[in-house]
Amino acid sequence: MASSVPPGSSSSAILASVEAVVALIRPSIQLDGGDVQVISVERGVVRLRFLGACIGCPSRLHTLRGGILKALQERVPGIVDIEEVST
Repeated sequence: MASSVPPGSSSSAILASVEAVVALIRPSIQLDGGDVQVISVERGVVRLRFLGACIGCPSRLHTLRGGILKALQERVPGIVDIEEVST
């Protein structure tokens, strides 16, 4: 499922597109006992929180950059970076 957010779209449309992409990735993360929560999207930067087994996992940065960010950049125009928010 490819989300397309045209330039000038509202922040709620962008957030909805980000949430849809994260929903595609979530089952893989949950298989390992973790989860992820989207906190916000501002100026192309997605802020999210890892939950469950992801907290403290040494692979979470790989998941963050190589998995989630890559998928978001492929599917949601304008996403430039991703940040982890601690609990």
